[in-house]
Amino acid sequence: MDPAKDANNPRCADVTVRLPATIGDFEKRTTNAQSTGAWGDPAAVLLRCGIESTGPTTLECVAVDGVDWIIDRSRAPLYRFEAYGRSPGLEVIVDSKKASGTEAVQELGAVAKLLPQTRKCSSVSDTLDLSKLQ
Repeated sequence: MDPAKDANNPRCADVTVRLPATIGDFEKRTTNAQSTGAWGDPAAVLLRCGIESTGPTTLECVAVDGVDWIIDRSRAPLYRFEAYGRSPGLEVIVDSKKASGTEAVQELGAVAKLLPQTRKCSSVSDTLDLSKLQ
């Protein structure tokens, strides 16, 4: 694995020392890059802290246990989840042939919450007064 650009951010150290020992049936394994995590052998779930956070996007965004996650399905069956609006950025790659993306973000939500949230997901209906459209 390659470390993210801001992998040496102290907040990423807070994240990586608190990574769960397992995600689903997959045990955490050693990685050779700063601020990363991997579960399974071969890896089913990968994590990198220190990525550049995505700005406003049209990608699907879901809230799971108080963390907004954007989902990039463009490389299916590999799904990329990003803890949206967190600084530094945090991404999780899940091989959906082996692991559940839902389970991965649920297990990693606690560490994502360690990163300050600067933005939240919103939809058009959040910014419009829908009563005026009827």
